[in-house]
Amino acid sequence: MRFDIITLFPQLIAPYLEHGINRRATTASEGHTPAVQVHFWNPRDYAEGEYRRVDDRPFGGGPGMVMLAEPLQQCLQAVRVARTPWDGEASPAPLVYFSPFGQTLSHPLVQQWADRAQGAILLCGRYEGVDQRFIDRHVDVQISLGDFVLSGGEVAAAAFLDAVLRLQPGVLNDAQSHQQDSFNPALSGLLDCPQYTRPVCWDGMDVPAVLLSGNHAHIARWRRQQSLEWTATARPDLLQQADAAGLLDKADRQHLAQTGGVSALKRP
Repeated sequence: MRFDIITLFPQLIAPYLEHGINRRATTASEGHTPAVQVHFWNPRDYAEGEYRRVDDRPFGGGPGMVMLAEPLQQCLQAVRVARTPWDGEASPAPLVYFSPFGQTLSHPLVQQWADRAQGAILLCGRYEGVDQRFIDRHVDVQISLGDFVLSGGEVAAAAFLDAVLRLQPGVLNDAQSHQQDSFNPALSGLLDCPQYTRPVCWDGMDVPAVLLSGNHAHIARWRRQQSLEWTATARPDLLQQADAAGLLDKADRQHLAQTGGVSALKRP
């Protein structure tokens, strides 16, 4: 898998890939190629003129600056050329732009990108955004982190990469680790249960006895029940989605009824 990132500030993302799980995913070791290749491209390197300008004032007036289409297009063309041996005869890698107009990033969307061996080209906007003509001509997909505004797309790109990289085979020490993540289909899309570790008693608070019982069936059921309760309280919308998809069984419904969480299944 390969990602090419178009950004004015690669230094905001590159260090993030040098540690932990991201480092394992993007660094070659013992003769093995990395699971994911990441390359950075600065549109300023493709700008013309003495000052290599990459932005200008918006037509119609108003505050802020807008990224110029031409340096971005020249940069994108260079990326396409570099990716030619990688993409081969496959369709060109999609250009992803992080913007408020995009689909909100979610686990199902992350999983879709994680399953695409081809990867993508990521465009990080800055200032007031990118000239719309470039977006109309070149951008294939727009993605948003949520209903808030960032100073640029670099934080969004780093979050996107982190979510995708950890799902690549061989990246996590335990291949099954992500199966118990919140939002994962293996957990019916619900929130994960609370987790505990040593010591058994900390600051007067004990670990739930069931986790020390050694009875794996009881532990699994307790964790499922905790997941249901936490989701009913914090994210009832996720519980409704699981219910609509037929992912809750009779035992789930009985537990929700006993704990008062069944009200979360009622749709407005």
